[in-house]
Amino acid sequence: MLIRIGFDLVFEIPRPVPMLLMLYTHPSQVGGLRDVENIRVEPQLPIWDFTDSFGNRCGRIVAPTGTLRLQNENVFADSGQLDVTNPSARQLEVADLPPDALQFLLGSRYCETDRLSDVAWSLFGSTPIGWGRVKAVCDWVHDHVRFGYEFARPTKTAYDVYIERRGVCRDFSHLLITMLRCLNIPARYVTGYLGDIGVPPCPLPMDFSAWTEVFLDGQWYAFDGRHNMPRIGRIAMARGRDATDVALTTSFGPTTLTKFTVVTDEIPAPAVQVSLNPIAQSIPAAAAI
Repeated sequence: MLIRIGFDLVFEIPRPVPMLLMLYTHPSQVGGLRDVENIRVEPQLPIWDFTDSFGNRCGRIVAPTGTLRLQNENVFADSGQLDVTNPSARQLEVADLPPDALQFLLGSRYCETDRLSDVAWSLFGSTPIGWGRVKAVCDWVHDHVRFGYEFARPTKTAYDVYIERRGVCRDFSHLLITMLRCLNIPARYVTGYLGDIGVPPCPLPMDFSAWTEVFLDGQWYAFDGRHNMPRIGRIAMARGRDATDVALTTSFGPTTLTKFTVVTDEIPAPAVQVSLNPIAQSIPAAAAI
């Protein structure tokens, strides 16, 4: 399956400002890209690339005064398979976790484990340990939080989502992550592309998506508090403890976003035409036009 991905972002810059960009496909998935990934910048500026402590590919620019445009487009070859599920996956004891998973048990900017620990254990302490417990938390978040773009705000934390019971996809992910960490299950935040493939199309404008990855039985699995169902075509851009670590752009000074367009569309397979003309059928395939 081929998926067309890309974005078109426009900012107004009142004075020169350094910016960090986390707009590349995650290094773990670049093998699916059909073309070399390059962010186009207008006006033309150099981008200095680096890899952050979570393994994400990042870029640095100094945006001049005026209009800044960031664009990218590519085609991604996806398996076309649903997210992997494994109901028998076990939860590992904290003492048995690999060192790089331990940081995803700790509280972070938007995931206040100290404020939600008692809540998490009271709600899910009697659920089956392992996949069943993660699924129970994901079901609860999906059932108790209302989605709406009008509910977004940059300061909203997992505790706020728990109290208000509404938010956008990043808020669903923050609450799911926090509850799982309280239960000693490593969970991390993922941002990327997720189109309406294999599901009824959503009438809202396309956006980047946020979901959660959970460490069970030595492997990371995708869970999605907002959609709460296996999906096709998740293309990760960045992973971290929460949205702070994976902000698409970070400006060290004032900027105003004036355009935000995201594309994540399946490319239909070409129709196969079968000729009923016996002469045409006898032409070798290499000569067919």
